[in-house]
Amino acid sequence: MNSFSEDQQDPARRVRLVALGDELLAGAGDAKALGWLGRAVARHNDGQARVDVFTAAMPRETTAQLAVRWQEDLERLIERDEEYPTDHRVVLSLGSADVDSGLSLARSRLNLATVLDGLERYKFPTFVVGPAPSADRAKTEKVFELSGAFNDVCARRRIPYVDPVAALMHHEQYMGDVARSERDIPTQTGYGLIAWLVLHSDFSQFLEPR
Repeated sequence: MNSFSEDQQDPARRVRLVALGDELLAGAGDAKALGWLGRAVARHNDGQARVDVFTAAMPRETTAQLAVRWQEDLERLIERDEEYPTDHRVVLSLGSADVDSGLSLARSRLNLATVLDGLERYKFPTFVVGPAPSADRAKTEKVFELSGAFNDVCARRRIPYVDPVAALMHHEQYMGDVARSERDIPTQTGYGLIAWLVLHSDFSQFLEPR
């Protein structure tokens, strides 16, 4: 007699989250090595292994670079088992490298649209988190414009989008945290604030099995 519960027997309830993005996705600069993603998923899992996370992060990645590599990395990280199918989710964590590299907003929009339209063929629910503020006020203004463009691309496709730069560019704790960073990236305080934004944007509902 099988001692496993019905939920344990049902592999379709397993969720595999594939996350693609830059150094903030990897939690660079976080002494706890969790970043915003680790914090958000840990809160959702609540002590249970409900969601498995597979991350492919590339430091200082532009949307042009993401548009080239996303499918290869996704194919490596998804699981195909016809008998016991896995319930997949995809998270994109977009950084500010497009601003640093001088990409136009039009090109950034096109690159993101290319990735999202490609992902649509997989039928995996997708969740997008935009770039975070910089300690450099002039750069932050440009990142704010970039994030607005990303938001519009996602809205047109009805894909959830979290806008950290809009929410945190005037947040005293976050901006103080980034100002103290040697690499213009958040530490524990900043990642915690981004995770809070994500969790309050229906992230747990996004992760639920379907």
